[in-house]
Amino acid sequence: MPSISLRINLDPEGRIGPGKIALLEHIAHHGSISAAGRAMNMSYRRAWNLVEEMNGMFARPLVETRAGGAQGGGTRLTSFGKQVVARFRDIEQAASKAAANDLAALQAALDQS
Repeated sequence: MPSISLRINLDPEGRIGPGKIALLEHIAHHGSISAAGRAMNMSYRRAWNLVEEMNGMFARPLVETRAGGAQGGGTRLTSFGKQVVARFRDIEQAASKAAANDLAALQAALDQS
């Protein structure tokens, strides 16, 4: 079944797509940048750099970190970060729904070969 992979180009030069959104979702699930990176076969450094990029892209941070210590550290999505993920998924779903007939026609053309 065909599908759409969506990347949103934001002004002036920010971009957000399925990889960054998946990283945010993994952070929300695992409560850790390093665990989120491992779940995606991504280095901690790469995951951290993407988090810093996303936090710098928007007026408010998407991800908050807590330093370690006796109670341990951790990472969580801010309420704004959750909104960004939800909006991306809504846009993705709307685009897929809008393109469903055309995607089916393209798939049918492949199946006729």
